Amino acid sequence: MTSSAVKPGKPSSHLVSPLSPSGASALRSPSTVGSVLQKPLSSSSSASSSSSSLATLSSSSIANPNPAITASTSNLGNTRFAIINETVHVHQLRPARRQEKLGSMLRDILGTNKKKVRDDAVSAIPDLGLSHPNPLSLMSGYVSQIKRGEVAGNGVIGAAAADTAAVAAASENLSLIEKYGKCQEVIGKGSYGTVRVAHKFDRATQREVLYAVKEFKRRAQESETSFNKRLTSEFCISSSLHDPNIIHTLDLMKDGRGEYCQVMEYCDGGDLYSLILAASPAGGLKQAEADCFFKQLVRGIVYMHSMGVSHCDLKPENLLLTTTGVLKISDFGNAECFRMAWETEVHMSNGVCGSRPYISPEQFRATEFDPRGSDVWAIGVIYMAMRTGSYMWQVAIPDDDHYYEAYLQGRKRKSGYEPIEKLRRDKCRNVIYSILDPAPTRRLNAKQVLNSEWVRSINVCEAGLRGY
Repeated sequence: MTSSAVKPGKPSSHLVSPLSPSGASALRSPSTVGSVLQKPLSSSSSASSSSSSLATLSSSSIANPNPAITASTSNLGNTRFAIINETVHVHQLRPARRQEKLGSMLRDILGTNKKKVRDDAVSAIPDLGLSHPNPLSLMSGYVSQIKRGEVAGNGVIGAAAADTAAVAAASENLSLIEKYGKCQEVIGKGSYGTVRVAHKFDRATQREVLYAVKEFKRRAQESETSFNKRLTSEFCISSSLHDPNIIHTLDLMKDGRGEYCQVMEYCDGGDLYSLILAASPAGGLKQAEADCFFKQLVRGIVYMHSMGVSHCDLKPENLLLTTTGVLKISDFGNAECFRMAWETEVHMSNGVCGSRPYISPEQFRATEFDPRGSDVWAIGVIYMAMRTGSYMWQVAIPDDDHYYEAYLQGRKRKSGYEPIEKLRRDKCRNVIYSILDPAPTRRLNAKQVLNSEWVRSINVCEAGLRGY
């Protein structure tokens, strides 16, 4: 977590992005709501927001299955978001790669676009003692026994397992370029490493398929054992989650020099952070636009919590988008398993984790806390960022942050807290106040948010319903 450069208790004219090492402002502070950004997103902050830029083959290549919507949107031009009727809307986000390629070309000219993980990288899953894709399945166990020569594959199941073992073995020996294509332009760079786009031509469909390749970098003074443990943890968690609103993690690979990379689906619409920045001069995203993304986010969180996983670092930079408006949660580097499948008790978390504007207040004052509540708090801050184009506060510590203190006082007044009161709809305001309750025991959980009258009334775009 990068500490803020703003002195405690002193409001700033613009907030420092928690991911921007250069200290350049990204989102505006509450005092500048409605004004034009004075500083553009810095290259380092942009890299961080794309840091997680993971995701599948370009969804723009998938035809819209609804002819009526296709006909209605054919004349929208460069419109980012359009409402077709009371229940139907569409997102038309600009493909992120067009802008990213320019940055990649500049890095090539400057000689800073050096490749790290080589094309000859192969699957690192066997080296780390992992199995793929489902280590707990009976078939997976049977396949492992056949591969080790402990049993002979007999009968129909044995033949299927033998085939699976052969395919798995062959896949493990394929190089990065053979499985996922050639890594080209850089779309993100940060303390974790670099994210590139891999291009592979699929002969079966006669289309180019894109993948995001996240190249890991060992942290300063991090031992190889700790590094491998961190990689294993992130891969195990992210690859076990399968939901339309969570990024799909495909593989973990290692090259001859011992460099690791994680292969994921590629999202062609960029991240929510960049979208909010683009909409900030207008005061944030449109209501229906923000609501659609919010409901998709809540759905992903509900699924994630049902699997015993808490993200612990939710922020717009880690929420990726397709050009058709599907939101996907990414970057599970800080994620925690708060409950295993066979357990009923929740494991509490301790310590402060995340980016300052999104960290829940109990992390600063409690010795231990339920990480699920911290995820819920973060989505409330994210929703307000979408609607206002600004952070709610720099840090949720009343003695250190004027804006957070003002929020706590506003909760006590009949008139409420002005930025939330401007949301106009009573049902929406009530849910946001309940999400951003400083007392975690009173805060709504993700399922309650999803089942609230307001969120149930939100219309999600057709692409969001499909998941692509």
